[in-house]
Amino acid sequence: MKSDVELRQAVLNELEWDPRIKSSRVAVRIEDGIATLSGVVDSNSEKEAALYAASRVFGVRGVAEEIRVRLPDYDERTDADIARSAANAIAWNAAVPPDCVKVVVENAWVTLEGEVNWQHEKDAAEGSIRSLRGIVGISNDIVVRPTVEGRDVKSGIEDAFERHAQIDAKRISVDAKGTRIILRGKVSSCLERREAEQVAWSAPGVTSVENYLVVATD
Repeated sequence: MKSDVELRQAVLNELEWDPRIKSSRVAVRIEDGIATLSGVVDSNSEKEAALYAASRVFGVRGVAEEIRVRLPDYDERTDADIARSAANAIAWNAAVPPDCVKVVVENAWVTLEGEVNWQHEKDAAEGSIRSLRGIVGISNDIVVRPTVEGRDVKSGIEDAFERHAQIDAKRISVDAKGTRIILRGKVSSCLERREAEQVAWSAPGVTSVENYLVVATD
């Protein structure tokens, strides 16, 4: 088990290792295994890269984000221009159903609205715009409303965990309350926690996933 001091250094090293991040502009604070990132970066994609880098460090139990995006002058765009680019990027993504997602932009912050049938479609819409120039943040308010009925969802998710190389199925319990899935137990990293949630979302008919998995490195 690493101390908070050791974890902080590991996160700093990981930030420095990632070429997408200007690590000198991101400050790291660790308390009880929870990493808080702060500072100022040039783009939303750099902020996302920093959060992902911290989450993949072994021993980090969670990541809190206090990073601000301050766009360089050459990256500033009007809200209308950003909205047009975002709508086009989503329309060109074959993983997103056509005419299901609406883009709203205010002060360079993009909000996605609408309804889709699967969580991966919601994720794909956000992924389409995450690296767009000129945005400072994204709110993904797309609602997942499945058109198929889930059958034996609990056992299906458990089987998927068993097949997954990055998930220790024995440490995770799955509870299905209709179309709502509840995950409890322990995982070894933030990435495993995220991966387990994604696997649960892949089950047909799931409308929500409550992820209570705890990162424990013992």
